[in-house]
Amino acid sequence: MREVACVGVVRTMLVADIVALGGPGAPAVIVTAGVHGDEQAAPWALLSLARDGLLDRGFAYRLWPCTNPSGYVLGTRESADGIDLNRSFGRGGSSPEARAMIAANSDRRFVLNLDLHEDFEADGFYCYEPKVDDVPFGRAIVQAIDDAGLPVQDLQHGYELGYPPTARHYTLERGRVIPDAEIEATFERKLPHSISLLRSGAARRSLTFESPRCRPWKDRIAIHRIAVVTSLERSRAQVQTEIGSFT
Repeated sequence: MREVACVGVVRTMLVADIVALGGPGAPAVIVTAGVHGDEQAAPWALLSLARDGLLDRGFAYRLWPCTNPSGYVLGTRESADGIDLNRSFGRGGSSPEARAMIAANSDRRFVLNLDLHEDFEADGFYCYEPKVDDVPFGRAIVQAIDDAGLPVQDLQHGYELGYPPTARHYTLERGRVIPDAEIEATFERKLPHSISLLRSGAARRSLTFESPRCRPWKDRIAIHRIAVVTSLERSRAQVQTEIGSFT
């Protein structure tokens, strides 16, 4: 674990690297949380996944447990500079935090990116899963949330997803928002971290998880833990299919 300086401001972020049990060369996963400071269950869920040994050690990991530390302290969506960091990863980064993460990740490639969020309007879990191939992860995640007796969001057009009203590049299922990854990456708008990784080719697959902020704390933590673990199981299965063996 190390501190990464945010140039131009007096604050740092923590990043942790975990080496796979099989040693160097293992596929890598990046997990981020806390880009919005008022979505506070997400960083704690990520810390608990590492603490409790729930991260599949066949993978190497880069973990950013709280990418908006100043907003977390203030309890605000934006950073102390008034910036929505989740819209600051385009064109090399338009916030100190985004520029620091882009620089730190510049030499890394990931088979999977997971970004942990919360939604104050939601009643249940849902995820954004930009379509990159014909192997969906989201349905298995939704099933795992159902199996645990935790709520899943019914999504209909008109639900606030952060897209402009004219956007037509995505489809909806229960618990899943499925954008066209290629179209999403061409938008000339302020990019989230997850889309910037797809756009640059640094991540092969990217999922963003939303837990319902109205639910009890323990449920919000549990939802993220289940979603991450299920994603890793699906990624392991895919890697095994592609290379034939996996530590």
